[in-house]
Amino acid sequence: MSYDVAGLGNALMDALVVVEDDAFLKRLKLDRGTTHMVDHEGWERAYNDVRQLKVTFDSGGSCANTVATVGLLGGSAVFCGQVGDDQMGRMYGDALTKACGQHALLTTKSQSTGKCLSIISKSDAERTMVTDLGAAISLSDVAPFHGLLRSSKIGHFEGYMLLDPISREMVVSAMKLAHEHGGQVSLDVSDPHVVRSMTQELREIVRDHVDVVFLNAEEARALTDQAPEQAVHTVADGLGVETVVVKRGGQGSLVRQGADLYVVPARTVQAVDTTGAGDAYAGGFLFGLSQGWPADRCGALASAVAGLTVSQIGAVVKDRIALDQIRREVTP
Repeated sequence: MSYDVAGLGNALMDALVVVEDDAFLKRLKLDRGTTHMVDHEGWERAYNDVRQLKVTFDSGGSCANTVATVGLLGGSAVFCGQVGDDQMGRMYGDALTKACGQHALLTTKSQSTGKCLSIISKSDAERTMVTDLGAAISLSDVAPFHGLLRSSKIGHFEGYMLLDPISREMVVSAMKLAHEHGGQVSLDVSDPHVVRSMTQELREIVRDHVDVVFLNAEEARALTDQAPEQAVHTVADGLGVETVVVKRGGQGSLVRQGADLYVVPARTVQAVDTTGAGDAYAGGFLFGLSQGWPADRCGALASAVAGLTVSQIGAVVKDRIALDQIRREVTP
């Protein structure tokens, strides 16, 4: 296989800014700790209100963050998504190339690059997000990604892409292709809203096409109506998923692989920004899985990478030395 992980998802440029208090949120009439969906003009208005502060730009989107993490850990990884033919789209491609050495982005002239303004509260690292999906959700031709999947150990997908019927069909088709060519299929459910919007459809997709599924505690509860400790078994046994991961934040994670259950502790860190912690966890786990590691070691690396992520600003850890150190610590 040429690639350890190939991912398909929404390409969103992250714009991250730390604020001292909630004055910006009140002025912009934003509900603290929630995501606000806007169009391009709405996003520009919000960004112009904070641009005089230190704003950090980086490639984002759940799947892209995970794929970038695999690449930065030393794995062979590639991401496919769509950006606009604009400066942000070029910045996005450059960031992925630095992390993975390549990308498989598609470009459109009809829409601007999707973007997410993440306003981070300095007091408690809470995020309030303003998101314009832009070009990300008009992706219609993933033929180039099919070529990558044919030579990838793991195809990774994000739940957000299952919400739209057209992109859902593309994802399911790609999942089938990955299996046909001997690869595994990984899905990060992404958001409780995904589960609540399509509970039965999601269960069917997971049951029929997914080998590795990542859920947080709220997503697991929404899918099974059970606490994480029971949900991990319900998803594994009831939906026939080989590897089930339930992330519980500061309580660590539960990993069920086959008949075995592993309780993985969280890394204790001072949280600065929780952006992308779950994506980073998935990246660490999939790197280990692609190298043939046992599930408990995959979980240990995932937890360590997530800890590094929340102790910095931004969803992807760029410090290759730190990543190499924790990889060496947990390598079986």
